[in-house]
Amino acid sequence: MNKIVKILAAVVICLAIGYFSGIVTRSAILDWYPTLEKPIFNPPNWIFAPVWTALYIMMGVAAGLVWNRISIETEAVKKAMVFFIIQLALNALWSYLFFGLRNPMLAGLEIIVLWLMIYETYLQFSKINKTAGYLFIPYLAWVSFAAVLNASIWWLNR
Repeated sequence: MNKIVKILAAVVICLAIGYFSGIVTRSAILDWYPTLEKPIFNPPNWIFAPVWTALYIMMGVAAGLVWNRISIETEAVKKAMVFFIIQLALNALWSYLFFGLRNPMLAGLEIIVLWLMIYETYLQFSKINKTAGYLFIPYLAWVSFAAVLNASIWWLNR
């Protein structure tokens, strides 16, 4: 597989994870989420889809860039991709915990582990491809914001 195919495959996988995570959130956004008290810095609902789409695309490009180095840095790439897969699974799990189970406290605990896995993925990717690492910075920033938002929603609705 060439570099472009690897990048496209990784982007499609990330977008698919995002799509399936979105299925869990749809009904809760209509009937449960509006009933929650939210902090004043809570963004409007329409902002989440374009932000997450952009982040999933950046994650996929980053993963494709790292994956492309598999024949040169086999062990480092394998290690980095394990962290990537773990953080992607935790990303999907957060949606299920927060919106599916409607449990901001459990989602808040999980987002801490997610943040740590994103950070470790960023570190591992940066060692292999600087651009791949840089592509994880907006994701790390958004999940940092999401963690504060998650904690605030939990606090306001406990």
